[in-house]
Amino acid sequence: MSDSAPLLEVSALAKHFPIPRKVKRRGSAGTIRAVDELDFSLDEGSTLALVGESGCGKTTTARLILRLERPTSGSIKVYGEDINRLTRSGLRRYRSLVQAVFQDPYTSLNPRMQVGAIIAEPLRIHGQLSGRSLVSRVSELLEQVGLSGATARSYPHQFSGGQRQRVAVARALALNPRLIILDEPVSALDVSIRAQILNLLADLQERLKLSYLLISHDLGTVEHMSEHVAVMYAGRIVELAATSELYRHPVHPYTKALLAAVPQPNPDIPITGVIKGDAASLAAPDKGCRFSLRCPHFEASICDVSDPPLIDSASEHWVACFKAGSLEKEIASAS
Repeated sequence: MSDSAPLLEVSALAKHFPIPRKVKRRGSAGTIRAVDELDFSLDEGSTLALVGESGCGKTTTARLILRLERPTSGSIKVYGEDINRLTRSGLRRYRSLVQAVFQDPYTSLNPRMQVGAIIAEPLRIHGQLSGRSLVSRVSELLEQVGLSGATARSYPHQFSGGQRQRVAVARALALNPRLIILDEPVSALDVSIRAQILNLLADLQERLKLSYLLISHDLGTVEHMSEHVAVMYAGRIVELAATSELYRHPVHPYTKALLAAVPQPNPDIPITGVIKGDAASLAAPDKGCRFSLRCPHFEASICDVSDPPLIDSASEHWVACFKAGSLEKEIASAS
């Protein structure tokens, strides 16, 4: 793998799951198009967030990048090399380059193993350390995430939720990865603990030059953590831009609705981001725009023709909407 290429490049990525014969309905396509034609990239040392409602394809995208699923089509390149064409030795190295921190530390840690053994397991599997060097490395990793090295002999049930997630982060750091996929890393934690874990992740990123792919539906977390945001709807990316640009000037109607739905500290400010209608079917998506049935700017002659491609509507602000130009003019006139 060449370090001169961007860390992660995803091109035309698709994942379709077959519908079991027992649940097929007349008129269905026979597959669930969980991820459909995704394009994005991630530079070293930066964070890209994937946001969207449940079922939009965020976690499936993460599983494809982790090689837990094989894509139906498209490519995933790390440092310019397609991960789905790796040899056994190449895949072994890839496993050390890309790690993950999962949503629920209560289920992602083996309750029968001491946390020291949990953190040491990837080091043993990859044959990197043994004996005293392994014990020293485990202690170093625990201290790196804010835990005492003496806790290595404790079991997961002896820790709080936040401490367990710190253990999960330590395990992810064990092989010195370059990219960590954060799948809802704080959603299972108490509100009082979330900021601590987010600050820990930000500190580790700065010190270790890590890159993050952050999967979240919490737009406050996304704004705090990421440099770029990709908004997903029904398996597609509908808007992609720098975080500050997207939060200041959202263009796609779905993105606007998501941001408008964020609760405000002032109870007198009403929540306006209520999206009416049902989400598009992933089994038999409509011919036109997948958001058309819920879009306040829908025009049959335009939006029912085909699914809009993701185009650069402004400088590095990508939008999948046929009416993106007119919507931008509305924003400009309002401001």
